[in-house]
Amino acid sequence: MTDQPTIFLTRRLPEVAIEYLNQHCRLVGNLDDRPIQRDELLAGVDDADGLLCLLSDAINSELLEKASRLKVVSNYAVGFNNIDLDACRKRGIKVSNTPDVLTDTTADMAMTLALSAARRLVEGDRLVRTGQWTGWAPLQLLGNGISGQTMGLVGLGRIGKAMIQRCRGFGMTVTYWNRTRLDPAKETELGIEFKELDDLCRTADFFSLHVALSEATHHLIDARRLGLMKPNAIVVNTARGAVIDEAALAEALKDRSIAAAGLDVFEKEPELHPELANLDNAILAPHLGSATLETRNAMGMMAARDCVSGAYGGGIIHQVA
Repeated sequence: MTDQPTIFLTRRLPEVAIEYLNQHCRLVGNLDDRPIQRDELLAGVDDADGLLCLLSDAINSELLEKASRLKVVSNYAVGFNNIDLDACRKRGIKVSNTPDVLTDTTADMAMTLALSAARRLVEGDRLVRTGQWTGWAPLQLLGNGISGQTMGLVGLGRIGKAMIQRCRGFGMTVTYWNRTRLDPAKETELGIEFKELDDLCRTADFFSLHVALSEATHHLIDARRLGLMKPNAIVVNTARGAVIDEAALAEALKDRSIAAAGLDVFEKEPELHPELANLDNAILAPHLGSATLETRNAMGMMAARDCVSGAYGGGIIHQVA
């Protein structure tokens, strides 16, 4: 149909989303499973009515100035710190994300990293695979217990709250810090205790980060706060890489001033701080937080529907700007 809007896609999505987009619009852009080049993106948005992008795509004034027809930016992510929301608002461009659908999947990943780091699972796997394992030994790869330990949740949004029930299943005590404290009655209902962030760092055994990235949370966990933590502390990050000062974290892991870290996100993805790759007490995952077939399909459909509707000039369900 000639009257269909044009949607520019920055990277191939799950097939259900591609089929939906092809049915409802003229789909152009990067239809391959590879990162798009910046010049390719800038050149391609000039006649787009909708833009369906990833968290790794910078949607800023430079790009928006080249997209005179753009009505909607649909971000295939729950976060949207890659998008200049003010610049979009000034141009009347709607912005959507994919909330809720990846909550449980990401919480599952955070708990997986915590458990794997505590029990030194990746080190054990490597020992067996490389033929270095000589059999069971009383002192071999002793890790940290889970049951009875204290989980400190940094941020209590959807994913942070989903972590509470997972921690309960392992018999953990849950403390939390959040920019806005919950009502005490709600804390009692959830069975959690509020602590100021420095106090949380001093007292928790595990830390799971669930804050959005902003100026206020950039390097929220820095060298000073890492220095407050116990020697047995385990830090898990499934939020945004820059919430942790990676250089300071690498130093703390190398010095064994904290026990371990499980990271699914990094400051300059896909680049890795050079020290981290050499540390046995760092578990490094390639941003797998939402990586289940069911979740990625649901994210794709959510992003595609909002992008199509916005490109036609209609409303979008998951609007953030």
